[in-house]
Amino acid sequence: MQNLTRRSLLSLICAAPLALPGRLFAQDAPIKLRDLYNRDMSFSDIALAHEGLRITIAGFMAPPLKAESDFFVLTKMPMAVCPFCEPGTPWPDDILAVYTKRIVNVVPFNVPLETTGVLDLGEYVDPELGFYSEVRLTDAVYGRA
Repeated sequence: MQNLTRRSLLSLICAAPLALPGRLFAQDAPIKLRDLYNRDMSFSDIALAHEGLRITIAGFMAPPLKAESDFFVLTKMPMAVCPFCEPGTPWPDDILAVYTKRIVNVVPFNVPLETTGVLDLGEYVDPELGFYSEVRLTDAVYGRA
């Protein structure tokens, strides 16, 4: 058996995280909204691999559906009007429902945010708002990017 030197021991310690499953470690950079879906609108491998884990996603807060809520919608691009309130407005395919830990302090629509929460996949209808989502962050916090 080879004697371990200080340098070889340090190398082993540094390499160990690379051998462990990726689910044990937090992501390095925010996930993009577009990376949650495949072209056919099924969940992507990224979404499936991160289901149930805390992730960070960058985006913009859409105008709120309701005052004094613990819910908001994160959008890829800034939206000055509520994407669900104007007749004839196309439904955005790059949004994410966000359920926060506290009442939402509304942020101007054009301020970039980073939102961190637990990724939840599957159909869900909010019992209070009736908002339907297939993907959402729960137990979320947010701040300026």
